[in-house]
Amino acid sequence: MARAIAALAVAVLACVLLGAAADGSDHRYKEGDRVPLYANKVGPFHNPSETYRYYDLPFCAPEHPKDKKEALGEVLNGDRLVDAPYELNFKEDKNSKTLCKKTLSKEEVAKLRDAVAKDYYFQMYYDDLPLWGFLGKLEKDKEQGAGKYLLFKHIHFDIMYNNDRVVEINVQTDPNVAVDITEDKEVPVEFSYSVAWKKTDIPFEKRMEKYSKSSSMPQHLEIHWFSIINSCVTVLLLTGFLATILMRVLKNDFIKYSHEDESLEDQEETGWKYIHGDVFRFPQQKSLFAAIIGSGSQLLALAIFIFLLAIVGVFYPYNRGALFTALVVIYALTSGIAGYTATSFYLQLEGTNWVRNLILTGCLFCGPLFLTFSFLNTVAIAYSATAALPFGTIIVIILIWALVTSPLLVLGGIAGKNSNTEFQAPCRTTKYPREIPELPWYRSTIPQMAMAGFLPFSAIYIELYYIFASIWGHKIYTIYSILFIVFIILIIVTAFVTVALTYFQLAVEDHKWWWRSVLCGGSTGIFIFFYCIYYYHARSDMSGFMQTSFFFGYMTCVCYGFFLMLGTVGFRASLLFVRHIYRSIKCE
Repeated sequence: MARAIAALAVAVLACVLLGAAADGSDHRYKEGDRVPLYANKVGPFHNPSETYRYYDLPFCAPEHPKDKKEALGEVLNGDRLVDAPYELNFKEDKNSKTLCKKTLSKEEVAKLRDAVAKDYYFQMYYDDLPLWGFLGKLEKDKEQGAGKYLLFKHIHFDIMYNNDRVVEINVQTDPNVAVDITEDKEVPVEFSYSVAWKKTDIPFEKRMEKYSKSSSMPQHLEIHWFSIINSCVTVLLLTGFLATILMRVLKNDFIKYSHEDESLEDQEETGWKYIHGDVFRFPQQKSLFAAIIGSGSQLLALAIFIFLLAIVGVFYPYNRGALFTALVVIYALTSGIAGYTATSFYLQLEGTNWVRNLILTGCLFCGPLFLTFSFLNTVAIAYSATAALPFGTIIVIILIWALVTSPLLVLGGIAGKNSNTEFQAPCRTTKYPREIPELPWYRSTIPQMAMAGFLPFSAIYIELYYIFASIWGHKIYTIYSILFIVFIILIIVTAFVTVALTYFQLAVEDHKWWWRSVLCGGSTGIFIFFYCIYYYHARSDMSGFMQTSFFFGYMTCVCYGFFLMLGTVGFRASLLFVRHIYRSIKCE
């Protein structure tokens, strides 16, 4: 079953790769040929989720603008491409061509003035190359304190070509050619544009490198490498701590317990050996526990597959919707991993109702995500924003869930049920649990979670800023190799910290380590959520109900996913450790 799921995942990964590389055009043109230009969206510069259709504002429009057919990922990304009114034919210069003449009504002037006040920008795609520009600007009068709202009415396109291919495009707006829209009155305006073509030696294959240079500039690379070195030092210090302190303590424990077995068999046991009859007592809420391990394993597999695609170059800058397509498809295909892991582990814990456990596993992450999406999609519909998914796209996602995700989840569950794997416990569990001694406050769950989450978070927090600036801003992140290294470090540090805290918990004769290891491992997700609050208020200029709800809604789901994934890592590492130390001593 696992091999079949892996083979299916590889096949779809190949499809995503081919789909990302494929294009409906060969991007070769003759002089005078029409080069496709699509207007995408407009919106406030500081609110990346709050975007609207291009023609929601009173721009010049063609007689019959046609919407471009878009892939699933493009729609999820909020792209709504439509024919733009400009004619930028290949190698045809234009000095100043009138686009249209129109008289803006009071309502249209008010709408455009509000857009200028909020720093609205527009985005277009010319031969699949992105371009942006601002609609206007606000000129503030320092003496009077009032401002003048100017709407740009002329756009200049600088286009570079190499032989028969478009390589680069830049947009310039001239503040000197603008119309005043400060007052509520009808304004006549003539929109125009100009085009200049220039030859370049930049090869077509490298035309996207321009957009990734910002994230790989020397000063940014230095910060990234500082992040890596900081993380590596954290790992080395932690590893050294475990190697010197923990292993030395364990060695002394082994020697002590072996002497007790040889000479003083009737002496009362102390420390972690004392609870050998309780340490493998199954946790409460076995079904929920197994569902967390199953969902966490699926999310870990999803993250690894996404990193593999990123490293091989699928998510190059402005490959519209590739990341969202990959997330949807790979999540659907890896649901079999969640079903298999959750059901097999649930049955190892002597669970009986595996069907209910399978349903819980399927809903554990998808349920909160669906509820969040439903609320945010309703908000987007109320705002008439492009983030609102069309009904057809929602049907497609439901079909993927019904025809791919759910069947694979069930198949994984059946395979897990038939695996007949028994839980391997080195020690027999006693009939009645021992009483846990009274412990100081700092050994309770919440302080332990705070200690467990701090170190892994400190290893990734520098990189978090760049990721947030890319997702919730207009910066570009392309150094996926460094991000993958940071991810591996995050997994290692989480495992080490959880193992160390599990040992200290067992050493004070607290045998309820199962849930504690999950909570401590996943606590980094809580730290990331607190970082979200800090980023929103201190590092971004986002505002408004829609942007705020989108930011905190989806980031809460991401942090919850990190909690499940890292909680699974923490538990798996602790289980290996606990099995190892109890296998190394004689348990009666």
